[in-house]
Amino acid sequence: MKSMTVVVVGGGVVGFSTAVCIAEALPYCSVTLIADRFTPDTTSDVAAGILICSPFPDIPLEQQQRWFKETIDHLLAIAQSEQASEAGVLLSSGWQIYKELPADKVPFWSAFVLGFRIMTDRELKRFPDHKFGQAFTTVKCECSNYLRWMEKRFRKAGGQVVKQKVNDLQELSSQGYDVIVNCSGLGAKSLVQAPWLQHFIRDGEGQSYIYPGMHSVTVGGTRQVDDWRLEVDPEDSQDILERCSSLEPSLSRARVLGVSVGLRPSRKNVRVEREMVLLGSRQVPVVHNYGHGGWGVTLSWGTALEALGLVRKCLHEMRPRARL
Repeated sequence: MKSMTVVVVGGGVVGFSTAVCIAEALPYCSVTLIADRFTPDTTSDVAAGILICSPFPDIPLEQQQRWFKETIDHLLAIAQSEQASEAGVLLSSGWQIYKELPADKVPFWSAFVLGFRIMTDRELKRFPDHKFGQAFTTVKCECSNYLRWMEKRFRKAGGQVVKQKVNDLQELSSQGYDVIVNCSGLGAKSLVQAPWLQHFIRDGEGQSYIYPGMHSVTVGGTRQVDDWRLEVDPEDSQDILERCSSLEPSLSRARVLGVSVGLRPSRKNVRVEREMVLLGSRQVPVVHNYGHGGWGVTLSWGTALEALGLVRKCLHEMRPRARL
């Protein structure tokens, strides 16, 4: 029987997660991943990679819980394995603190991190301008390591990697792929015709993250809607350092190791769904998995598994039925 062919567009954490899921679960498929950029030049490389999340308004909460649980379970298993160092996955404990009381004091993901609890008044005294906080242990994913490790895993499963810029899905029509999977993140604006995204540089949303006990620390960030600049803004850098130093005074004397800027492809809700698209003279199923905003790492494995389920359905519907 002819091998079915699947192409995944996008080389970030969502793209590689989806490609790995498909290649490992469907060995009868030939899976190709196409992207114009790979680590260390992807949006994912700039992510802090800390597993927490904010809810999307129009997606059932149980579905979001499943995405989060599947992702953190996947990463916890790696963190507790001998591959943890190579994959760049580790446990990290700390606090999430708020200047105003949040609407949801116990977020939907709290049952899946480790040791979640409300901070005590004594703990909050360290942060006098803050009224509420949560303490927990979660997973931190160093994406530059993780993406290299995932590519290695993908190739081991028989996947092929191609460096190529795809400006329009029509460019793939001549390749004869049975299913296209769109994990293009920011690139989805040009690949699909849909009103969808706000793009912004982001790390934090009126919240602050302090992760003590580390020799180096990542501080952030900004939330600037529709700002496409990738150049470092010295004023932003100074503002970030001042805000974070007010929470952790020892940072004021720390040496800056480097500065990064990233764009987050966001929409009102993550898009994980399939549609039929006319490519040339052929109707081709396209599975979309993009629009995660600042939660790409956090939901990557969960949405990849959902995309895998949609690919299975597409392939099942394409198989010729036996005639009696």
